[in-house]
Amino acid sequence: ANLESKRIVVVIDGWDRFSHYPSGHWIKILGDVGDRNVESMVILHEHGVITREFGEAVYRCLPPADWQPSEEDLKDREDLRDVCVCSVDPPGCKDIDDAVSCVPLPNGNFKVGVHIADVTHFVHPDSAVDKEASERCTTVYLVEKRTDMLPGLLTTDICSLRGKVERLTFSCIWEMTPKAEIVSTHFCKAIIKSKAAMSYAEAQARIDDPKDQSEITTCLRNLLSLTSKIRGNRIAAGALELASQEVRFELDSETQDPTDVAEYQQRETNKLIEELMLLANQSVATKILNTFPMFGVLRRHPPPKEEQLKVLQKLLAKNGLHDFRYGSNKELSDSLQRSVKAEDPFFNTLVRIMTTRCMNQAVYFCTGEVQPALYGHYGLAMERYTHFTSPIRRYADVLVHRLLAAAIGISPLPEQLQSKATIAEQCERINVKHRMAQWASRASADLHTFMFFNKKGTQSAEAVVTRIRRSGMQVNVPRYGIEGVVNMPEEDWDVREDEQIIISKKEANVRLEIFQHIMVQIESDNADFRNRTHVKFERLLSNSERENHSEVENVRKQVQKEMFPDMIEREAN
Repeated sequence: ANLESKRIVVVIDGWDRFSHYPSGHWIKILGDVGDRNVESMVILHEHGVITREFGEAVYRCLPPADWQPSEEDLKDREDLRDVCVCSVDPPGCKDIDDAVSCVPLPNGNFKVGVHIADVTHFVHPDSAVDKEASERCTTVYLVEKRTDMLPGLLTTDICSLRGKVERLTFSCIWEMTPKAEIVSTHFCKAIIKSKAAMSYAEAQARIDDPKDQSEITTCLRNLLSLTSKIRGNRIAAGALELASQEVRFELDSETQDPTDVAEYQQRETNKLIEELMLLANQSVATKILNTFPMFGVLRRHPPPKEEQLKVLQKLLAKNGLHDFRYGSNKELSDSLQRSVKAEDPFFNTLVRIMTTRCMNQAVYFCTGEVQPALYGHYGLAMERYTHFTSPIRRYADVLVHRLLAAAIGISPLPEQLQSKATIAEQCERINVKHRMAQWASRASADLHTFMFFNKKGTQSAEAVVTRIRRSGMQVNVPRYGIEGVVNMPEEDWDVREDEQIIISKKEANVRLEIFQHIMVQIESDNADFRNRTHVKFERLLSNSERENHSEVENVRKQVQKEMFPDMIEREAN
């Protein structure tokens, strides 16, 4: 009786071949069904996320809580404490792993710096804390909580580049012309003292205030000017902008892995930081590949699935858009810019969402195990790319820091990075954990969606058809920022997947096609304790019945706040 309506963890002991059911025993009660904390624990368990407390051996590896940089820590470090360094992050960010600087030079050029928390100064190869991090591989973000890869003392304190305190960094410094051409690149370990830790909005307000001529603001303005040019060059080379103005796919940072369609206000300062992080990652990738062609840890993004893009091309042609090309990332990028309909402002967003579905996942790999022709990053239009900028929350970046330190001759290459097989195995583990972390985030968003409709009751809303399958049609509901599959029973509907249409068997002239606007009913369903949200077809909508796009946007922003009241904002780089 005390297990009724509880979420429990079970171990399966065996499955008799004459039995319909396996046999096993329960080992842990997580708590009550329907409780948000308990349901979040279920999500973490289902996705194999390590949730145990850090062990004593891990804590023994950490510096004391009142750590301050000593003479020993400063050996072979460049002293950048007098340089105007600042950080720009989401509001309330505690694990600040990157800061930036920009110093004008006498010759008219700029010395631009990206300063990353020197995590490997405290996390040594093969130590208990390193082994734990290599198993966890990534910090996992649910809507309302996160499960850290490293202990909090490092992530939110000693490695966090907070304002007005001295911190150790691994820095990437370029000399750039005013046109953002790179004259030289320099990597070093350093010590900084950040002048300010700002949110994106605070940094933007400084830039926009004509009266503010302070050193920090001048630094930000110069960086904005340079990064705008860098971004322009990248887009011209064919980098994909799969995000639209109003809706940003919460993509796996640069990788174009779709996770969720969520409200995301893009300011100039977001782009400023993103461009600098992309540039640092690209510069580091080139350096470690040139030094260790067999043992590099890079990130590649294969070209998209051509069959799916072909289907999308056909659908768009049906809708009057006949010049959707995707021969290269540049062609695809230009096609996305052109895919607009004056009468349907949501159309371009939908096309970008559907293009995202055609993308492959980006993966980490060992350079000695893959042909150089396959190293490229399609989504970023870069030939070489890696992750260097977030060692607090990604283990791949920890490996890259060690490779870079060895490449510039300040520490030997650890044993774990001297074997292609070992590196490839670790990369595969990181890829799996990374995917699981994404799916856990998505499951968390689905849980909050279910809880929202469970509280609100059944709702009717306008939806747009985005895909037709035998199992039903996929729809996007702009008002709630959600997607769902509408079941279309065979006795009532003739589903033609190859033609991407559905024809009613009961009503003449009723046919459903891609991009059509329909009314749907959304309701929560807790049968079998599954926490599902169901979407049902109500009727077709005429053009005159469509909702006003900007009104829907405003409603969606409100809904997102209600659906995800304590959502953790996280960086996208």
